[in-house]
Amino acid sequence: MEIDVNRLVLAALALAALSLGANADPIKLATEGAYPPFNFVDDNGKVGGFDVDLGNELCKRAKLDCTWMVNDWDSLIPNLIAGNFDAILADMTITDDRKQTINFTEPYFPPDPSTYMSAAGKAIDYNHLAGLRIGVQTGTVQASWADQNIKAGNTIVSYATDDQMVADLKAGNLDMFLAEGSYIGEQVAASSGAFKADGPQIPIGLGAGVGLRKADTDLKARLDAALAELKADGWLDAQIVRYFPNMGPGPFFKQ
Repeated sequence: MEIDVNRLVLAALALAALSLGANADPIKLATEGAYPPFNFVDDNGKVGGFDVDLGNELCKRAKLDCTWMVNDWDSLIPNLIAGNFDAILADMTITDDRKQTINFTEPYFPPDPSTYMSAAGKAIDYNHLAGLRIGVQTGTVQASWADQNIKAGNTIVSYATDDQMVADLKAGNLDMFLAEGSYIGEQVAASSGAFKADGPQIPIGLGAGVGLRKADTDLKARLDAALAELKADGWLDAQIVRYFPNMGPGPFFKQ
């Protein structure tokens, strides 16, 4: 009997891939835990939200044993590179600058133009911003954009978390803040008329992806394959509609 060596090699590789999730150390997933509805920590100390549901489903379909941890936003990339965890699921926007340092999966959230949120009764002339206090979250693409594009004469105030910005906006310590439109849409909807989405839509980045170390090419391939399944069968679109009803019915990825 003639033995097909190529088939034997492929079979061995497939068996190794199937056994990887069961035999390897758990894959550690990190999220911020302070950016609802993308990610949050509930009253019982358990992580939840869109990013977490997605991560769990990706691990299930890729046959990976995964655990979760919470990490402050501004140290997510340094701690990933240091090996403290293996993947970032925290609505991290894919940008050329970040791709110089880490890899990303294919996008799991569509490009999401940023905009401002302000008090409902406050009128702002976005053509001539002057003398305003404008909030951004430290280490975000919005913070970088604001530094480069908001003119002198305004004060950019940086925050560790977005909920601190919301609190300062409520207290009147900010005139407005800049964040992703999907996040602001949900905040406005939950504000009982106190806030409004305002100003121009600002396209930044290429959508959100799972952040990975450059060397972890096998993990990237497995997550990308699982993500392609979630897009093709409509699971991902359904989750976006569930968590972000103000974005409309889609389709976002399923064609």
